[in-house]
Amino acid sequence: MKTDKKLLNITFLGTGTSQGIPMIASNDPVCLSKDFKDKRLRSSVLISSDDASYVIDCGPDFRQQMLRENVQLVEGVLFTHEHADHTAGLDDLRPYCYKIGEMPIYLNKRTLESLEQRFQYIFSKENRYPGAPSVQPTIVDNQSFKLGNLNVTPIQVLHGNLPILGYKIENIAYLTDVKTIATSEIDKLKNLDVLIVNALRLEAHPTHFNLEEALDFVAKIKPKKTYFTHISHKLGFHKEVSKNLPPNVYLAYDGLKITS
Repeated sequence: MKTDKKLLNITFLGTGTSQGIPMIASNDPVCLSKDFKDKRLRSSVLISSDDASYVIDCGPDFRQQMLRENVQLVEGVLFTHEHADHTAGLDDLRPYCYKIGEMPIYLNKRTLESLEQRFQYIFSKENRYPGAPSVQPTIVDNQSFKLGNLNVTPIQVLHGNLPILGYKIENIAYLTDVKTIATSEIDKLKNLDVLIVNALRLEAHPTHFNLEEALDFVAKIKPKKTYFTHISHKLGFHKEVSKNLPPNVYLAYDGLKITS
C-alpha cells in the first residue's frame, strides 16, 4: 500500500534552558556532571527530509551547533518567540545566506518587531550593513503554510502571559517555553507521531511546564512518542530522571537524532 507520509529527521541541536547546562558559576552537581547528556546548549532543533532542511530557533549557541552537526544547508528558520535564547544566533545565518541568498524566516509580528530593533543593521533598508545576513520574513499566526512540500501548522501557546508559537510539521509537534495552551490548540495536536515539549524542572515555574505539568500534557495529547527539551539543571541528572519516565516518554539530549 502506498503512503504519502513524509519521513522527517529531527536533530536536537540543543536541549537546555536559557542559561544552558552547565550554568555559569554554578557548583550544582548536575552542572558538574561528566555525562555528556547533562551538557545542554540552548534549545533548537533541525528538521530535515530528503529535500528540505529547516531549524526551529537559532539561539546564542547556533554557530557551535551547526559546526558540531556539520550542517551544510539551512533553508529557513521558524522562530517561536523573541527571547535571546531563541534568537541571538541570527547573525550566524550568514554562511547559509551565501549559499541560498535571502533566508526565509517565519515568526509572529511581535517577534519580527523585536528583531528589527535588536538587529537593526540586518533589517534596515537605509543603513543595512553589507555583510549582514539577508532575511525574508513571513508573518505566521493561525494559518497553516508550506515549507517546501512540508505542511506546517502554527500552535498558539502561552509562555507565562506571553503569546508564542509552537509548530506542527507533518505529524511532529515542537512546543517550547509552554506554560498553558488553549483547548482549541490542543485539538490540533491529536494523533501525533512525535511530541517535543519543554519540561524545565521539578518545582513549579511561572512561565514553563515543570515535569509534572509536562507529563500531564503528554497524557492529554497521547502522542506515540514524546521527547522533553528546554531542561534546566534543576530537573536532575539525565540518567536518573529517565529511569522514572513513563513508556515512550524520553529526555532529549544534545545531538540526539530521531526519524519519524
